[in-house]
Amino acid sequence: MEMPVVNECQVESCAYNRNGACHALAITVGDVHHAHCDTFLSGPSKGGDPSVTARVGACKMSDCRHNVQFECQAPGIVVGYSHDDAECLTYAPA
Repeated sequence: MEMPVVNECQVESCAYNRNGACHALAITVGDVHHAHCDTFLSGPSKGGDPSVTARVGACKMSDCRHNVQFECQAPGIVVGYSHDDAECLTYAPA
């Protein structure tokens, strides 16, 4: 199984974001209640590997239609702002 790609990140304040792309090796999405990007990190320094496009390593949103055994099955996701939080905008309740 190949991990889904983070196609776009609209959260410019994240340390892993460079020009709308996430450069963490993998992100974790959600907790039991919200589909937030659990990997979000705010700060003045940039992190991650600029030659890598992030993938979804784990998703804790068991009620998402893309989630199978806490693994995202979407072909790709978009991370952006929802309620002032960095969230997976691809999240879709089952």
